[in-house]
Amino acid sequence: MRTLLLTVVALLVIAAPASAAGTRITVSSSEFGPMVWGPKRQAIYVFQRDAFKRSRCTGECAKAWPPVYTSGKPVAGKGARKSLLGTIRRGSRLQVTYRGRPLYYYAHEGAGEVRCHDVNLHGGLWWVIGADGKRRP
Repeated sequence: MRTLLLTVVALLVIAAPASAAGTRITVSSSEFGPMVWGPKRQAIYVFQRDAFKRSRCTGECAKAWPPVYTSGKPVAGKGARKSLLGTIRRGSRLQVTYRGRPLYYYAHEGAGEVRCHDVNLHGGLWWVIGADGKRRP
């Protein structure tokens, strides 16, 4: 009986997923050329004031520019480079990074909209980025 129980437990452990699916990041066209997008075709931005793997957008800034969070390891979708995806801890949550830069959405945009590229808000410029993680022109 004990052997049967151990076998069942071992099978359940093997069959269980390793972690929750992470946020899918893709690269698709825009008026600024190919750029990084979120799962619902939400434009993704980086903040000029952020440091490598460190967010400086908090409080009111984070309300206007919600961080791109993930519940597991971020997933590289079409055109995105898996090697450039990562995370940083933000309180008890994980914020997605791309080439070490924390990622954000703009709260007042709909799917497919890009209204805040090269805009100065909250003390710095906001940029969309390409598949290489560099800001778009």
